[in-house]
Amino acid sequence: MLAGLGLFALGFVAHYALRDAGPAAPSGPPGPAGQTVGDKPAGGPPVAGRPGGMPVAVETARAQAIDLPLVASAVASLRANESVILRPETAGRIAAIHFRDGAVVRRGELLISLEASLQEAELAQAKANLGLAQLTFKRQQELFARNFISRQALDSAAASLAVQEAALALAQAKFEQTRIRAPFAGVVGIGKISVGDYVKEGQDLVNVEDISALKVDFRLPDAYLGQVRRGQTLAVTSDALPGQRFTATLAAIDPLIEASGRSLSCRAQLDNRGGKLRPGLFARVRLELGERQDALLVPEEAIVPDARTPFVYRVVEGKALRTPVRTGLRRDGLVEIVGGLEPGSGAGAEAGSVAEAVSSLKAGDEVVTAGQLKLRDGVPVRVLGDGSARPAGGEGGKARDAAGSGR
Repeated sequence: MLAGLGLFALGFVAHYALRDAGPAAPSGPPGPAGQTVGDKPAGGPPVAGRPGGMPVAVETARAQAIDLPLVASAVASLRANESVILRPETAGRIAAIHFRDGAVVRRGELLISLEASLQEAELAQAKANLGLAQLTFKRQQELFARNFISRQALDSAAASLAVQEAALALAQAKFEQTRIRAPFAGVVGIGKISVGDYVKEGQDLVNVEDISALKVDFRLPDAYLGQVRRGQTLAVTSDALPGQRFTATLAAIDPLIEASGRSLSCRAQLDNRGGKLRPGLFARVRLELGERQDALLVPEEAIVPDARTPFVYRVVEGKALRTPVRTGLRRDGLVEIVGGLEPGSGAGAEAGSVAEAVSSLKAGDEVVTAGQLKLRDGVPVRVLGDGSARPAGGEGGKARDAAGSGR
């Protein structure tokens, strides 16, 4: 009896389960009256981003041909025209300091005096001995003229005179070692000494800098070797003086290319008689190498990177056409197109695509700058805004000049 009740309950549950499930949905394409594609009806809305589908909203700009200055940019270090740290040649105690910190000094001006009582005494002794030798030699000459002495006696007096002259020069040199003078005209730094200090031989005393002219040292990639030459002018700017630009002249090019970085060391001369710049400042230099006529520029946002060949999407008759390009200089948000690959020949172009029949990118072409992620070759597009593409270089189509350039 229990077995009979179990079978009855199982049949009851199965009856209600089949009633609630309803008719099964068709899988696969039925007849024309209820045609489906996969799980979606064919009569539904078209899919955006596919050829023949809904237009994709994009932003665009126009490629423009303008005269592009060729500029090499680099960071630079400013150095004094002449720079030295004064050090004594002999040990001694400082007797007097003849300068003020930061003062302008002339060449040969006395800056520091060391205690020189011993050297002064030696100098006085040498002067006295020289005077005696001079008198002796003069008497010997008179006696030799009267044939009272031999030639040997006269030669001995002459030799003694020469020895005393050398002794005086030696004493004078020792005395001058206690007098420290400016080797060139310039500005004295901040001294770290005081009167009465005992200084050792070779100890740093104070620096002297000639900042009437500055050396501008910088490096460029070795690719610029054939374009740089002595006499070229360059612009120098510094963050310490915003808005101010200085002019320097390329003075020297190192004949040795640095092997580690493949860079070319250059030095320019800058007139700094106004004293605005100082040695050690961080600076930027811009060396103008010429001008490229009718360079084709597009915004950086238009370039779509690819594993082998970058490309842009051009808008032609309401469709996005993929066009491979070769890029060159970059300048203030703009990219130079140095050469167009024939569309369809690039690695990213698909065989039989619409772009295969389209010529390379040229001035005036409308390129997509936003919305590329949803695009494919030949997809319809809808330009946002008033429908007119903005120029690549901003208002008037003129590219602004930036401090840096690169490939």
